[in-house]
Amino acid sequence: MPPSTSEIKQLVVLSGKGGTGKSSLVAAFAHLSSLDSLDPHTIIVDADVDAANLRLVIQPQESSPTEFWGGSLADIDPELCMGCGDCASVCRYDAVIQQADRKIFQIDPMACDGCAACVYACPQKAISMIQQQEGLWFYSKTPYGDLYDAELFPGKENSGKLVTTIKQRARLCAEENHASLIVVDGPPGIGCPVISACAGANLGLIVTEPSVMGLHDLKRILGVLQHFKIPTVICINKSDLYPEGTRHIEEFASLEGIQILESIPFDEHIPQAMLKGMPITAAFPNSESAKAIRHLWDSVLGLLNREAKKE
Repeated sequence: MPPSTSEIKQLVVLSGKGGTGKSSLVAAFAHLSSLDSLDPHTIIVDADVDAANLRLVIQPQESSPTEFWGGSLADIDPELCMGCGDCASVCRYDAVIQQADRKIFQIDPMACDGCAACVYACPQKAISMIQQQEGLWFYSKTPYGDLYDAELFPGKENSGKLVTTIKQRARLCAEENHASLIVVDGPPGIGCPVISACAGANLGLIVTEPSVMGLHDLKRILGVLQHFKIPTVICINKSDLYPEGTRHIEEFASLEGIQILESIPFDEHIPQAMLKGMPITAAFPNSESAKAIRHLWDSVLGLLNREAKKE
């Protein structure tokens, strides 16, 4: 029997910073999920819309992009502008500037916040709000399941809205294809796109590394997940490179009551798999890191099933 909407689970994988191996881990999860013929396939979302790179290792088919239209910016019609300056007086962002050789005004698109105060202030009705295309989103078939990712154009905002868009599309795809799990490769940091990536998650997996910065960013992203009351577990990547750093993370996790599901050793097979454009579990299934990731995947599925029974 296909899963109902409420039974579709969502795993969000976060790190608080880039470069911890989060995307490599999600790629391996996608591969491992595809091997289980008894379980409906998993939908993958790359929520790092500023620098999506998951497609580099899960071999998606070429797909046509869909335009993403975000906020609106003010635009002044020079034929109607009388140069009164009322628009400049109400702009809090200094986005309204006067042309040097003419009395009329124009909008600096990089400074405009889209608040529309100038529209209401203009007595000549010379200002209108123009919706902006801020990026593209993609749906692709891969050997390991369906992928949703996106590209936010440089200098554009609304990254959180774009993340929400591709997550909503992934949810619809899961319902249509009777998939039971959505795995979200979250963006780095703790800002708006991260919050959008966390929305609706049943479990948060934090990927950290044994370093001072790793522990610092672990604490930051844990705070976000705890704020939204999302059950959280930890994976320590490259755990054997700095044993003392790993011990500090273990001590912190113990104090917080957060379970460390797996410690993945440093493995040169991982960059080799990336060069092949393949998940580590597909390229080198017998490597130490692949074995650890396989155990982590089984543990994550067990926790998700346990959360489902609670509900």
